[in-house]
Amino acid sequence: MAKQYVLALLCVMAQVIFSPVWAEQATSTITPTTVTPTASQDAIQTFVQADFVTRRAMLNQWPASIEELDQLVAYIDQNQLYTDSAGRTYILQDDEKLLSYPQQQVIENWPADLSQVTLVNTLRKALNFGQAKVKLNSNDASQRLAAVDILENNLDELDLATVKQLYLNEKNDQVKARLAQLKARLDFNSADEFTKIEAVKVLSDSNRPDVLALIEQSLAQPQNNAVLKTALVDAQKKIKTRIQMSEWSGHVFSGLSTASILLLAALGLAITYGLLGVINMAHGELIMIGAYTTYVVQSFFKTHFAGLVDWYLLAAIPAAFLVSALIGMLIERTVIRPLYGRQLETLLATFGVSLILMQAVRMIFGAQNVEVSNVAWLSGGIAVTPSLMLPYNRIAIIGFTVAVLLLLLFLLNKTRFGLFVRAVTQNRQMARAVGIRSARIDMMAFGLGSGLAGLAGCALAQVGNVGPDLGQNYIIDAFLVVVVGGVGQVWGAVLAALGLGISGTVLEIGLGAVLAKIILLVLVILFIQKRPQGLFAIKGRFVE
Repeated sequence: MAKQYVLALLCVMAQVIFSPVWAEQATSTITPTTVTPTASQDAIQTFVQADFVTRRAMLNQWPASIEELDQLVAYIDQNQLYTDSAGRTYILQDDEKLLSYPQQQVIENWPADLSQVTLVNTLRKALNFGQAKVKLNSNDASQRLAAVDILENNLDELDLATVKQLYLNEKNDQVKARLAQLKARLDFNSADEFTKIEAVKVLSDSNRPDVLALIEQSLAQPQNNAVLKTALVDAQKKIKTRIQMSEWSGHVFSGLSTASILLLAALGLAITYGLLGVINMAHGELIMIGAYTTYVVQSFFKTHFAGLVDWYLLAAIPAAFLVSALIGMLIERTVIRPLYGRQLETLLATFGVSLILMQAVRMIFGAQNVEVSNVAWLSGGIAVTPSLMLPYNRIAIIGFTVAVLLLLLFLLNKTRFGLFVRAVTQNRQMARAVGIRSARIDMMAFGLGSGLAGLAGCALAQVGNVGPDLGQNYIIDAFLVVVVGGVGQVWGAVLAALGLGISGTVLEIGLGAVLAKIILLVLVILFIQKRPQGLFAIKGRFVE
């Protein structure tokens, strides 16, 4: 009897080790076992409670929806899927909250025999191809593209005949082009030189770095004939050009996001300096206050509204504006107002305020950086090409900056407050003569500029570290934007931010951060010598 058990165990192990995963799909005579969940269980529960062979069969022929398979993958990849000795399924969230599955009820008393559900290499391969199978049968072209992505990362396991059949059956042009690339990568390993040359011609339309590496590796082989070598050289040039274009597009996009942050930081300076003639050295600290306000709102949501923590940013935006605006108005009332017309004293006073604000933040939050987590709906990005990823948070910052800019233009050009601001900027004495309370306009305009700085801090919290020195990293660049664009000119600030943001990013790629900053400052100095009033000059009370 013992020998029979040992023999049966050896047979099962041999079947697991030596039976190829993909061959079950490629061979039509083999039909994978279909495991159907019971009425009281869903597929994920069935998978957790199943043995090794049944799990493998489920992954090769998933019995439920694509969404449920993607959910299983997410749980496993994030180390969230657990079970106990009774076969019950649990989801661990944030390493501190255990939920029953699928009821999603909080478990107060954790089971002592809790164990994580993981996948060995054999099951991981089965999972990859199981995902591909399910997605390839989808009516959604994007799902089939996702399946091709999976297949491209498992080339060693693919069957050429199966890929050819998929290519012939595909109707969508985009998916068909990707399958043609996949087929060409398999044909590239052919011993037939004509087949290999045709594969190289197809691969020349690729923009993948791994395909470029494959072409360059083949070029290094001395046994290539002249025709094949010519095709390889041509493919190398085309692929390298596409990859370089993608990389430079990414650099330009990064420059646009940097320009957006600079513009948010500089808009407030453009208003306060254009209206009041005040060089506010505490403007960077108002940016920092906006970032810390975002952190406080996030902590409040985690404590009191844990279920809505992914939406804290919607509350942090107005909070950052209001807190920075109120502190800015307080600074204007108590520090700046007695020093109007004395620019040097104002500069020194606001510099002292900046030191006070930084030290206050260190006393309240500590000298170390605090963590502001990115919200879930801004995580990830759009993969335009294999070498170009556009992060959602950067896209959101650009869109947010455009929205703030449009609202500011509306406020300055279409409202009574904007009319008063423009009147005081152009001729303060005449504005007073017609009944405009210039002191009140000064305070409200300074609050508006400070609030815009707070919005910049809220945006910065999504892409970088939040610490007491946050504002010091952007205040100089913000002043450069204002000077180059023209004092008090919104459109000048827009153009200057775009120019400085994109050119600074591009220069950093080729020259390094330090040398790029030096060159940029030299260019700004030369520009100011030619145009002291910036890109756009304004006629106001400070113009001789």
